[in-house]
Amino acid sequence: QVQLVESGGGLVQAGGSLRLSCAASTRTFSTYTMAWFRQAPGKEREFVGRITWNSIYTYYADSVKGRFAISRDNAKNTVFLQMNSLKPEDTALYYCAAAQHSFGTTRGSYDYWGQGTQVTVSS
Repeated sequence: QVQLVESGGGLVQAGGSLRLSCAASTRTFSTYTMAWFRQAPGKEREFVGRITWNSIYTYYADSVKGRFAISRDNAKNTVFLQMNSLKPEDTALYYCAAAQHSFGTTRGSYDYWGQGTQVTVSS
């Protein structure tokens, strides 16, 4: 069982930046693909981006490409989401997710989920 704990959310003005972190409680963190999803009120949970175990490959949703960046530190069992040029439409609860045998972009591709951290972008 892998536990994921997100942090770093908050309230920011449009155009600002935030850096989210997700700490994982597993000794085999370096074998997991890690992803970020988000869910706005009344909307489906949507894929934001993911990073492979070795950080070689990243992939992002079109809506965040060029503004968000995912990185990871396997020595610290942590994955990050750097969010720049934030827009009000980025307001959502942000979740990190982990999968050992998937590189997918759907909810069903991931086995473990955190509780989420709230990001609110004011206009």
